[in-house]
Amino acid sequence: MRLLLVSDTHVPRRARRLPEELLRAADRADVVLHAGDWVDLATLETLEGRARRLVAVYGNNDGPELRARLPEVARVRLGGLRFGVVHETGASRGREARCAALYPDLDVLVFGHSHIPWDTEAPGGLRLLNPGSPTDRRRQPYCTYMTCTVANGVLGEIVVHRLPRR
Repeated sequence: MRLLLVSDTHVPRRARRLPEELLRAADRADVVLHAGDWVDLATLETLEGRARRLVAVYGNNDGPELRARLPEVARVRLGGLRFGVVHETGASRGREARCAALYPDLDVLVFGHSHIPWDTEAPGGLRLLNPGSPTDRRRQPYCTYMTCTVANGVLGEIVVHRLPRR
């Protein structure tokens, strides 16, 4: 199963639209996981229309329309692993232990908010993944998103994709 991990799209504040490369990745993915901060409803509807399956949450910059359609935390079983999606996990210091305590029922937690790609493992084996942002690199050298595979309870290679600078 091919997964696309994305967060912090911030359309139209940080970009007019999603990058074409990201949209093509959504077309290829079996499941798209979006960790919030969409900002506009049109972006949600774009990914809903392109993704075979979308698992998504709202973020701190998402208004009432998005919050009415999306949960704060989403949980889903994919390829034999228990995934969670949430926007914020708090400060980077102590994140692994904090998330392991908050989400003991998960194997993988996809999160956003910082715009910084992140891939670590918490005590007990919880994998923490932040795909960064495809539209707002902040202090990072590139805008990013992630892809990975999952099958038979095994998380395959995780790839951080760098988008060309605009």
